[in-house]
Amino acid sequence: MAESNREISSVAFLGAGGLMGQPMARNLAGAGFEVRAWNRSRDKMEPLADEGVTLCDDQREAVEGADAVVTMLADADVILETLDDTLSHAAEDAVWVQTSTVGIDGTQRLADLAGEAGVAFVDAPVLGTKAPAENGELVVLASGPEEVRAAVEPLFEAIGKKTLWVGEAGAGSRLKLVANAWVSSVVEATAETIALAEGLGVDPKQFLDAVSGGALDLPYLQAKGTSMIERKFEPAMKLALAAKDTRLIDEAAADHDLDLPMLRTIRHRFAEGAREHGDEDMAATYLTSTPKAG
Repeated sequence: MAESNREISSVAFLGAGGLMGQPMARNLAGAGFEVRAWNRSRDKMEPLADEGVTLCDDQREAVEGADAVVTMLADADVILETLDDTLSHAAEDAVWVQTSTVGIDGTQRLADLAGEAGVAFVDAPVLGTKAPAENGELVVLASGPEEVRAAVEPLFEAIGKKTLWVGEAGAGSRLKLVANAWVSSVVEATAETIALAEGLGVDPKQFLDAVSGGALDLPYLQAKGTSMIERKFEPAMKLALAAKDTRLIDEAAADHDLDLPMLRTIRHRFAEGAREHGDEDMAATYLTSTPKAG
C-alpha cells in the first residue's frame, strides 16, 4: 500500500513520568512536536512543564485530537486500561506508536484495540535504558503498515539513533524479546560470576581487568559488573521491569515449544530479586546470589 500524506505535529505521550518516558517526551518536545503528556502519578512528570510539554490531568485530555499517541507504560494490561474508550478520541488518521515491552500476546491485544478504534498501529519497542533515552540514542525496533512509516520517522529520529523496520506489527515485539533474552542473560551471568569471585576470595575487579579489551569483553559487562562490585544500583532499568520482561520471554518460549532452561531460571531469579529490590537497577539481581551482599 502506498504511503499516505499524513503529517504528525501533535503527540499524546502516555507514561511520561518513568525513567524512559520522561526523557522520550522531552526529546519529542525538543524536536518541535506539540507534546501533551499524561502519567498516572502527575508529580513524576512535573519537570516536563519547563520543557515545553503540556501536562494533562487525564489521558483523554492528552489524546483528544492528537495526530499520534505514544505509549511507554508498564505492560499490556495497564495500556489497555489507560486507552480503553480513549484511543478513539485521537485525530482522524491518527497513529498509535507503542514503545513498551508487552510481549507477543500483549501486542496482539493492543493491535486489536487499535483496529476497533480505527487507529493505525505501529509496534515499536525500544532498545536502551535511561541514558540512551536521555540522549536520544535509543534503537527503535519498528513494525507496522508501510503507509504510516514516513509519518512516524520524525518521531523515531527525535528519540533514537537508529530505526529498524522489521515487518508488520508484532515483528518488533518478537525481536525485542530476543534482544532482552540476551541482555538478561548477560546481567545474570555477570551477577553470578561476580558472586563466585567473591566467594572464592578473588577480587572481582581482577576478573573485569582480565577480560578488558579482549574478545570476552563487553561494555555492558564492565558497567553492570562495576555496579555490582560497588553495590550501587541506581536504576537504568528497574529489576521489576526486567522480571516482567523475562516472564514474557519464558511465556513466548513455552508457547513456541522451546525448551530454554537458562532463560527460565533467569525469570525466577529476577522475580526473586524484584521482591525486595524491584525499584533498583536490574544489576541488583546480584543481591540474590551472595549472603554477603546487604
